[in-house]
Amino acid sequence: MDVVLVLVVVAAAVILIVAPLRLGRGNRGEAPVGAQRAELEAAKEAKYREIRDAELDYRTGKLAREDWQQLDRELKADALELLQQLDELDRVR
Repeated sequence: MDVVLVLVVVAAAVILIVAPLRLGRGNRGEAPVGAQRAELEAAKEAKYREIRDAELDYRTGKLAREDWQQLDRELKADALELLQQLDELDRVR
């Protein structure tokens, strides 16, 4: 039950962090590049923090290995997407 609760909380955090980025994709011309970069950098740091927290939860026994591996894959995929968005933003400049 604890694992399910942790996964739900982490999933909610991911949705809250990534939702503004996904909604903002279509209107890139409206926001200054500096503001977009700051948002992406903040989201990236938050994602890295989530990855570290999940690993800590696994190492302290709060997450089963299989649950942690699945969560880790998802979090790293999200982080990779953020990094790609940052790269794309740099190319646009």
